[in-house]
Amino acid sequence: MIDFHTYQLIHQLRARDGLSIAQIARQLDLYPGTVALWLKRTRYEARKPPRRSSKLDDFRSEIVRLLHQHPYSAQQVFQRLREAGYSGGVTIVRSLVRQLRPPVPKAFLTLHFLPGQCAQVDWGHAGWIQCGNTRRRVSFFVLVLAYSRRLYLEFTLGQAMEFFLGAHQNALAYLGGVPAEVWVDNCKTAVLDHPSGGPVTFHPRYVDLAQHYGFQIKACAPRQPQQKGRVESAVGYIKGNFLRGLELTSLDALNAGARHWMENVANVRLHAETRRSPLELFAEELPKLRPLHPTSYDTGVLLDAPVNARARVTFDSNRYTVPWRYASQPVLLKIRPDRLLIYHQDRPIADHARCFERHKEVELPEHLEELLAQKRQGRRQQQMVAFLALCGGAETYLKALQQKRVNPHHHIQKILALVEHYGRDLTIRALEDALAYEAFGAEYLANLLAQRARPPREPGALHLTRQQDLLDLDLPQPDLSVYDSLPPSLL
Repeated sequence: MIDFHTYQLIHQLRARDGLSIAQIARQLDLYPGTVALWLKRTRYEARKPPRRSSKLDDFRSEIVRLLHQHPYSAQQVFQRLREAGYSGGVTIVRSLVRQLRPPVPKAFLTLHFLPGQCAQVDWGHAGWIQCGNTRRRVSFFVLVLAYSRRLYLEFTLGQAMEFFLGAHQNALAYLGGVPAEVWVDNCKTAVLDHPSGGPVTFHPRYVDLAQHYGFQIKACAPRQPQQKGRVESAVGYIKGNFLRGLELTSLDALNAGARHWMENVANVRLHAETRRSPLELFAEELPKLRPLHPTSYDTGVLLDAPVNARARVTFDSNRYTVPWRYASQPVLLKIRPDRLLIYHQDRPIADHARCFERHKEVELPEHLEELLAQKRQGRRQQQMVAFLALCGGAETYLKALQQKRVNPHHHIQKILALVEHYGRDLTIRALEDALAYEAFGAEYLANLLAQRARPPREPGALHLTRQQDLLDLDLPQPDLSVYDSLPPSLL
């Protein structure tokens, strides 16, 4: 059995090049009989494998009749065939029903909206971006007004509740008004539960945002994205126009580029369906939008968290500092798209820029300075207690230092260092002597201790180098007669 390409080559070599059957067979490495057989055929027909007989062969026409009569399920068809005498299983019935069931083409109605009636929102995925030591997934939020097709685009580093609410607020501020309805899919930030045919349970934070701005939430049916086709088309348009070939460098650059693209491309283009620009239609829709709420909605998400012994709280694998006095205490985090606020008993104690790297220490200088100042104060108190415990005169000496010296604690530190070097007893003795001499300062004690620690120098021989310096001594002549009485053995 040859394929269609070889069949074409056989006829081309015969008709165009005029080759004989033997020549064609040699060139294509075929048997001459095979070439002759396919030259006689005017069209190519692939060999069909022999069909195996089936228990359903006698009931095939009945199955076709049932399926055209009503959209029965395979189980219903199986039950009727059993009544007609079918003895096989249900598996081959299901397989044949799938083949014979007439296809049902999908058709959707075109929805029409009034100005200011509806906006549709959705998320899209744009790729990945490098954030310091880690890579983050970049998402984009899209809101489209169903009447004018004017769209809003914002890029974020997540699809969590704080990003979802914040993007809504930014979109409404960009449009300058609020539509009557906002249609969403069944993402968990909007819909908690949506049983088929049952009531929808919306997320309470999303309901709170809707009540604040005065719009009604509508959720599409599960697995029916075509119900919000306006925003589905916008997501595809963004990917095929703005994002295609775009290098993702930073989130700020993406959002700045998105704002320029919205104002100069997306919202001024001639729309393929309306044949008018979204900005032109928006001029008709804007008066129908509801006015914005005079105050902004707080989009922060609250989360309880503990502070460790090092005065740090962990969020999203990063550690943020708090003042040292809140160590090992519970706090409340308010998470915003760009900030992390920390509260203790409804009192704000820290405000950090949100970090999107991983395993980083996010510190505020005032937290560290406060902790260092506390540690310095503690060390000073310990040193003061140690100094006063040296002897009874230490308190008097301290008062004199405070009166006569600019930085008395500096002298106390040096005196305690002298204790470590020369010992407690020698330092106390030097301190008492300095108090008696009214010598107030660490340098006086250091001088006394250094002198006393120096070994005493022994007096050396007197060396006279000049003749006039010689002493004029009158010495008596020695008596040598004592040697005359000595025995010869001792001489």
